[in-house]
Amino acid sequence: MEEPGLFGDLFSPIEHVMSGVLTALYSLTEMLGVPSYGLAIILLTILIKILVYPLTKKQLRSMKAMQRIQPEMQKLQAKYKNNPQLLQQKMMELYQKEGANPLSGCLPMLIQMPVLMGMYYTLYSFNYGGAEPSFMWLPSLSETDPLYVLPLLSALTTYLTSLTMQSNNNAAQQNSQMKILTYIMPVFIGWISLNFPSGLVLYWVTMNVVQIAQQLWINKFDNPSDKEAA
Repeated sequence: MEEPGLFGDLFSPIEHVMSGVLTALYSLTEMLGVPSYGLAIILLTILIKILVYPLTKKQLRSMKAMQRIQPEMQKLQAKYKNNPQLLQQKMMELYQKEGANPLSGCLPMLIQMPVLMGMYYTLYSFNYGGAEPSFMWLPSLSETDPLYVLPLLSALTTYLTSLTMQSNNNAAQQNSQMKILTYIMPVFIGWISLNFPSGLVLYWVTMNVVQIAQQLWINKFDNPSDKEAA
């Protein structure tokens, strides 16, 4: 498969780094006696998710903080609905008082996007250097999944990821935007995964599984003051 050209040059530096790390992780699996590029992809995905975990935690904390102050925000919107300028001032005062930041939930995701795109270009047409690119039931990580297991898993894990995020979002978003995210996105991801190399879909599935684990961990064990979310 040819490497997608759109934005390819832009993410080329990240792609080279990812390729080098993936090759090093494959060498590690060789040292452990289980040479596998599939295992190397899983390890690389876990490594990336560990590195961006502070951003993920900040994002989820911010969602919790914004959800907590939602009733106060609605009161202000009702009270100052005819005075947008004063409403904006009161909202900023509320954010400052409660330590909430409406942008802090978005910025971590924007920071992660170059990493995600770099990984996409890395795995789309990765050169396995003559090594056997098979993994488990997959005859080749550079080809599509002949049994459609990974596309199904990509849709399922995307759905589960959106479900775990709903508890960190406010009710208004869940009524509209989150419904689209919950039901439409998994179908779309599963559909496009039918035509992607198995290695790329394996990365996406692993990323979702780790994301779900991180979200469940934060929801259960991470209970800081919401003011730390800003």
